[in-house]
Amino acid sequence: MNRVTTIDVTRGLVMVIMALDHVRDLLHITAVTQNPTDLATTTAPIFLTRWITHLCAPTFVFLSGTSAYLSLKKSQNSPTARRFLLTRGLVLILLELTIINFAFWFDIQFRSMLLQVIYAIGGGLIIVSLLARLPVKWVGILGLIIVFGHNLLQLVPAFTNPTARLVGSLLFRVEFFQISPAFALLVAYPLIPWLGLMLVGFACGSLMEQPITIRKRSLFRLGLGALGLFIVLRFINSYGDPAPWSVQKDAFFTVLSFINVTKYPPSLLYDLLMIGIALLILALADGADSPVTRWLMVYGKVPMFYYIIHWYSIHLLMIAMVLLEGYGWKDIQAGTLNFGRPAGAGISLGPVYLVWLGLVLALYPLCRWYGRYKTAHPEIKILRYV
Repeated sequence: MNRVTTIDVTRGLVMVIMALDHVRDLLHITAVTQNPTDLATTTAPIFLTRWITHLCAPTFVFLSGTSAYLSLKKSQNSPTARRFLLTRGLVLILLELTIINFAFWFDIQFRSMLLQVIYAIGGGLIIVSLLARLPVKWVGILGLIIVFGHNLLQLVPAFTNPTARLVGSLLFRVEFFQISPAFALLVAYPLIPWLGLMLVGFACGSLMEQPITIRKRSLFRLGLGALGLFIVLRFINSYGDPAPWSVQKDAFFTVLSFINVTKYPPSLLYDLLMIGIALLILALADGADSPVTRWLMVYGKVPMFYYIIHWYSIHLLMIAMVLLEGYGWKDIQAGTLNFGRPAGAGISLGPVYLVWLGLVLALYPLCRWYGRYKTAHPEIKILRYV
């Protein structure tokens, strides 16, 4: 089976967008003190800068499921392929707990642990490896049940027992745990809500086996259907998101309220809106061959390499920014869930965009080199995981 390039193009696009959010997180002067989606305090540019990056995580998770399906199909669902998915999931979780969390905090004492999208993808791949023997339709139905039904968990009170609360958080709820004065855990991406998206993506993998004309039509229809259902449910304003929309100070901010859906954990309406957009991008990118799509494919073929390198690069850029603004090394203090940026340090939104563009362009030759090296050396098994 030939590689489906539309997946690489779409994944590359969201990876480029993702870097904008992380540059904003570490360099924007108000990133620590201002919630970018709080309509009472935010501005339209800050809101939209954050909102567009909501597309990234669900697309990653969805396409991880699609890629898992294609990988298993290529190997005829062999035990070896299922075992690779299991191992890859475990490796991703290990990377999350070590290399990636160090990139977040630059804290050799590991006083903070953030479980986010790589944890969710890793855990999801482990479960997909166990479900892969089932008919694809059943896997997809299970995914839809999770996507459409997990908001009902909001009605269930949180556990009070510490162990049960931790397990419940790893699976279902966003929770912060101050384990000790010197260690904190934030579960930002509980597994089950994101697993639903991965299972739906797995089931949609069968679409990628269709001729391109049929595939494009199906992707368009599914994308428009998801967006249409989002609009209907959002207008009803009773189920699908814990934060209902409301009339704001003007028409534009009312529209922002309408699309201001909940990511942590991903609500039904968040899933419908973001995956609807992602499906349309997949359809538009399918079969497209241009300098832009070829450029995006370079990033999309090496997602984990890009993800790790871009986090370390952004954190180093943050340190450079702080020093250039006149602070000293003593002012860069790592701590619990603390990037180390001193209060008052930072740049405005315009320069954030310039840094983002510069970073993405600077990473291009590295990603191209690594992609070529990885292709030329299939005998190096560890490269399959990065």
